[in-house]
Amino acid sequence: MFDTLLIANRGEIACRIIRTARAMGIRTVAVHSDADAAARHVREADVAVPIGPAPARESYLVADRILAAARETGAQAIHPGYGFLSENADFAEAVVAAGLVWVGAPPAAIRAMGLKDAAKALMAEAGVPVTPGYLGEDQSPARLQTAADAIGYPVLIKAVAGGGGKGMRRVDRAADFPDALISCRREAASAFGDDRVLLEKYIVNPRHIEVQVFGDTHGRVVHLFERDCSLQRRHQKVIEEAPAPGIDPLTRATICDAAVRAARAVDYVGAGTIEFIADTSTGLDASRIWFMEMNTRLQVEHPVTEAITGIDLVEWQLRVAAGEPLPLAQDELSIDGHAIEARLYAENPALGFLPSTGPLRHLRLPKGLRVDTGVAEGDAVTPHYDPMIAKVIAHGRTREGAARWLASGMRRTEIWPVRTNAAFLARALDDPDFVAGRVDTGFIERHAERLIPPATPGPDVVAAAAAAIVPHADSDPWTALAGFRANADPATALRFAIDGQPVETTLPGAHVRPGRTVSVDGQTILFAEGAGWAIGPDRAGAGVGGGSVGDGAILAPMPGRIVSVAAAQGDTVVAGQRLVVLEAMKMEQALVAPFAGRIAELRAIEGGQVTEGSLLVRVEPLPK
Repeated sequence: MFDTLLIANRGEIACRIIRTARAMGIRTVAVHSDADAAARHVREADVAVPIGPAPARESYLVADRILAAARETGAQAIHPGYGFLSENADFAEAVVAAGLVWVGAPPAAIRAMGLKDAAKALMAEAGVPVTPGYLGEDQSPARLQTAADAIGYPVLIKAVAGGGGKGMRRVDRAADFPDALISCRREAASAFGDDRVLLEKYIVNPRHIEVQVFGDTHGRVVHLFERDCSLQRRHQKVIEEAPAPGIDPLTRATICDAAVRAARAVDYVGAGTIEFIADTSTGLDASRIWFMEMNTRLQVEHPVTEAITGIDLVEWQLRVAAGEPLPLAQDELSIDGHAIEARLYAENPALGFLPSTGPLRHLRLPKGLRVDTGVAEGDAVTPHYDPMIAKVIAHGRTREGAARWLASGMRRTEIWPVRTNAAFLARALDDPDFVAGRVDTGFIERHAERLIPPATPGPDVVAAAAAAIVPHADSDPWTALAGFRANADPATALRFAIDGQPVETTLPGAHVRPGRTVSVDGQTILFAEGAGWAIGPDRAGAGVGGGSVGDGAILAPMPGRIVSVAAAQGDTVVAGQRLVVLEAMKMEQALVAPFAGRIAELRAIEGGQVTEGSLLVRVEPLPK
């Protein structure tokens, strides 16, 4: 076994690998871009080496710099994690040529499975069922159109070298095929440098089922059962689970055996995943499950397999790479319970899942669940890399129990000022159709209206905010929170602001759950149902009893760039006066004074980048 391991990755997967390596007594080397100089994986590794500027193409994707870091630190092995160079056969060969151990699939296997058309042809030869489609060399638009017509619509155009949902188009009518082909090829050429495509019959109600396989250098290959990754948004996995709900023993045996045949066909070594697409229009049937592709690396969702098998897959990777045989035979592997993973992202579902970058001023991830993360409170989510904050995994005796516990964990998540999809994940996990196992890849799109939390606070949030502001017991309601005023009569209206927007409600009754409030950078933040809300006094109107309430804070409604600042600190402004113009997603939004007053605080700087929820301007009323 080698004693020093370089991890050619970042974020949560780098931290995940470090954890296992440390438990095995292996010294770890982290590499990092300039943007990641203070990142968690850098802090946790034994040694860290800078490899270039923030853009991945100038750092994490530069093979020569990673190899130089290995030589500099005396690393004997390189683990690529997932993404970046993990499925780059040239890099794998360069690692081996440098006399280092490559903790990954053999370069030949990476190449064999890297091009979707060649991989499907190889799988067909190995007796693995493949989706009906066209894999021909003739890439002329006329031939592709003829093939699509013969397959029957809808069809799916897929980039031969594609992945991650890029270079993929669904076509429902023959008349739409030419434009879709042009668009798909253009995207494929840009993303992969290869505009070749293949065609597949589009499965209308598909489930994405994949099998974890593992091979060693002694010719043994085993499977560690299946996962279901059907809950996706724009071809990106959101919630994954193991085992697949509703699968019977015969179907499981059929697809797992097919996965092992697929791995053997390319002399596979290490951790890999065989992905299948299942037509569930008539139920889950082995005869309607087809090979889709192979991922020649460790998957993001590997923790659910670890949970149900009790196997540390990273440890297996390291032992197999060192030449050891697989620790267990197939008949020694079994399924224990059910596990579900949710990917917690820094994004705003209410704004079309726009990324939400910035500092993590407050970060509380749920206790009692497995949490794989690459950040800590005080770190930042940057625009340079994937905005995943954490993977949260629940393992229970039953699927229903795991889903319930994970949903509870999402509701208990507290992150500010970065917005997240925690509330969205909780809703998905609680959804009756999900709980019943009625899932397919169209689930999120079909149920978006009930899954995506509203952009404005609902009645439960308003009640929770009111309950947090006004005490229920014997304490004085006039001093519940500085700046708020309300009569003691429980029927009296209470006016305040949530995320800068005025809200009026009655004083809450004792039955209302107040949520949890914390102070973050001087703001009072309410956490309820997985979402964070800035609550404060409102000066857009008058408070009960004639007392004015509010702090006049103007917050950035989304991440963006300050285009202009039309006021200075100390200026007197009128209600509705334009103060700041924010540009986001190529659109400008003017932010105005909520009432007449004076600029008490001005943080907005022309040309500066701001995160969602950042304080830009604070207006205070003029003295009477």
